[in-house]
Amino acid sequence: MDENGAGASDGGEATDPLADEDLYRVLGPDGSPLPDATVPDLSDEEFRAIYRDLVVTRRFDERAVSLQRQGRIGTYAPCAGQEGSAVGSTHALADDDLISYQYREHGAVVVRDLLSEYLPYWMGHEAGTEAIADGNVFPLNIGIAAHLPHAVGAAWAFDHRDEDRVVACHFGDGATSEGDFHEAMNFAGVFDTPTLFCCHNNGWAISIPESRQTASDTFAQKATAYGFDGVRVDGMDPLASYAVTREAAERARGGTDGDDGDEPRPVLIEFVEYRFGAHTTADDPSAYRDPDDVDPWRALDPLDRTEAFLRETGRIDDEGVAAIRDEADAVVADAIDFAESVDPDPADMFDHAYADLPPEIRRQRDDLLAAVEEHGEDAFLREE
Repeated sequence: MDENGAGASDGGEATDPLADEDLYRVLGPDGSPLPDATVPDLSDEEFRAIYRDLVVTRRFDERAVSLQRQGRIGTYAPCAGQEGSAVGSTHALADDDLISYQYREHGAVVVRDLLSEYLPYWMGHEAGTEAIADGNVFPLNIGIAAHLPHAVGAAWAFDHRDEDRVVACHFGDGATSEGDFHEAMNFAGVFDTPTLFCCHNNGWAISIPESRQTASDTFAQKATAYGFDGVRVDGMDPLASYAVTREAAERARGGTDGDDGDEPRPVLIEFVEYRFGAHTTADDPSAYRDPDDVDPWRALDPLDRTEAFLRETGRIDDEGVAAIRDEADAVVADAIDFAESVDPDPADMFDHAYADLPPEIRRQRDDLLAAVEEHGEDAFLREE
């Protein structure tokens, strides 16, 4: 797929912040396909499934922020505005393709139907990241770019085993300033690992703007130094995100035409998007960006564009939209009920940090468990 792509900067309106960008797009801000754009060849059911997962992800995001404000979960990374790239790209993968997660691609977990298993992580239970591995999603990685070499290693293993699987590795634009990013890219290029490097360029690495992150014109062009292709896509366009990821996955498997004789090639995908809210619930974005700067990007809201497209093409109506919203409410409510039913064991916090607990840590564990035994767990709960 050419980086310029069908519909690149065609039909843009004054409110479209990507109108002059050179990237792949399918939908305009109003949800109509852009001139000469190729709409992915999906069934009506598949189109509605993408929209359903967008709505569930947005609803989960809203509830998760509320839960954090209520003290019911820990610090959380909101994804509003970025649902299109995570949902669209995951729909383009096979079920056994591996997703190497950063911490904001909640839509990928929604697509894989792992929301209930996943939410306990944000409540402090490591079992939440263990559970999503059953859906071929690597556990969350808070260390920036630290997971990229592991993702490439997994892809290399798939290649050695002749498994028809790719790894989609998600990370933010800030990760491109880390050595792990460059080591992973170089290894993938040299050894032809079936890896999709999914760079989410949302304009900010916490409070550092894109202009301070790199002197390159784009993040996608960084792939050239490592001998493979990079492509830019409107990450707030779920259909464009789907199409680019689908073609990149085919290339990573061994050629876009599917010929077994072709070597798999990695691809770097730069999803150009914008986060509407804070970096995390511990962040105050007003300290480094003007709130008015967000408004133009709301014209590209992935939910609004996808809903408009489905309505315009007769694939959904008021009743269908209402049903999906009701379903989203129920799915998220069930996930919260499940997560809050997890009965934690205070001893769990000492597991997995050491193969053998050091004497001082062992003493702390024993003292805590003895105090819990003497006073009861309720004595250690914060009063609401």
